[in-house]
Amino acid sequence: MKAELLAPAGTLECVKTALYFGADAVYCGGPLLQLRAESSALSFDEIEFAASLCHKMGKKLYITVNCFAENGEIPQLKDYASRLKEIGADALIVSDLGAIAELREKCPEMDIHVSTQANTMNYRTVNFYRDMGVKRVVLGREMTLKQIEELKGLIHSDIEIEAFVHGAMCMAYSGRCLLSSFLTNRSGNRGECSQPCRWNYYLVEEKRGNMHIPVIEDAGATAILSSADLKCIGFLDRLENAGVCSFKIEGRMKSPYYVATVINAYRQFMDGRAGLKVCEEELNCASHRPYSSGFYFGDVKNDPNNDGLYRRTCDFIGIVCGKTEKDEYIIEMRNRFSVGDVLEVLSPNSLGRSFKVESIRGENGESKNAAVLVQEKIAVNCPFELESGDILRKRIV
Repeated sequence: MKAELLAPAGTLECVKTALYFGADAVYCGGPLLQLRAESSALSFDEIEFAASLCHKMGKKLYITVNCFAENGEIPQLKDYASRLKEIGADALIVSDLGAIAELREKCPEMDIHVSTQANTMNYRTVNFYRDMGVKRVVLGREMTLKQIEELKGLIHSDIEIEAFVHGAMCMAYSGRCLLSSFLTNRSGNRGECSQPCRWNYYLVEEKRGNMHIPVIEDAGATAILSSADLKCIGFLDRLENAGVCSFKIEGRMKSPYYVATVINAYRQFMDGRAGLKVCEEELNCASHRPYSSGFYFGDVKNDPNNDGLYRRTCDFIGIVCGKTEKDEYIIEMRNRFSVGDVLEVLSPNSLGRSFKVESIRGENGESKNAAVLVQEKIAVNCPFELESGDILRKRIV
């Protein structure tokens, strides 16, 4: 497949991971107007480093500027965009129409991609953005495959179409939501969403406030507002044939392990190096809610088995950092493991490899029965070659 595989990254570690596992481009938030928490925003220095890394590998870096701007923020856009262009950003992902107009006027050399937050659902809107000088539009997530096909035949050939293919879906229309603002005074449209749609809810009768009734009778509460996660790996060819040139993965708040697992599965499948069943099993290894094909085939089907709860088949154990003089591998540990455990290797170079841990040595060379300290660097044996950046995981299901 020729479509771009676009990865999320909330940290420099995630940028490096995404590139190592085969992303064609990476999108990140910066210091201003990005729709994620400050913890997932890169500084100017980090953006410059990330851009340099991407360009050395022939990849691209996009920066999200997708909050809905307030009056006082519009004048900041010129200097902000100019600085991002200077340090290597390839495009800005923008949702606010006023922000787009300001950027095209004051920083015309910067490419603009219209965010999914702009709710683009028809060809007239795409052509309108194209006439403004926009290079790419990320479609609203509510569009079906048929609608995308129709749209592609009615838009100018020199504007690109991008669509989400994997990750969390918002209960609101293309992510526009007031629930967080109402319940916690944290606006999802300003990058502060507290994700109340993921909370557990009970039904309370008006005159019996002390009686909490589960919406569905089970052992725990039911996340009645929580949508399924999107998974499109099985019909990427249809999306590409419909005119989508960039497959976007959601998840700037996700861990390096999540980014590695998802990007690797899609890369292996897109390149024809692994079959659909194998790659779908790989996607189950990272934490996710029940999967769905979203709106691509019409309305989202209400799966009665969708409990809204997260599940995974593997634990993230550690990242390979190098090799010792004794031909052991240095692992930066993330979750506990012990001598005798079987660990699987997540690598862009292979699938399905595993080995039994026969020894663990601490940073001072001492033998250990288990690794228990997060981010401790320990040494383990492995009967085959590993590369720095490979990830170790342990199967739990």
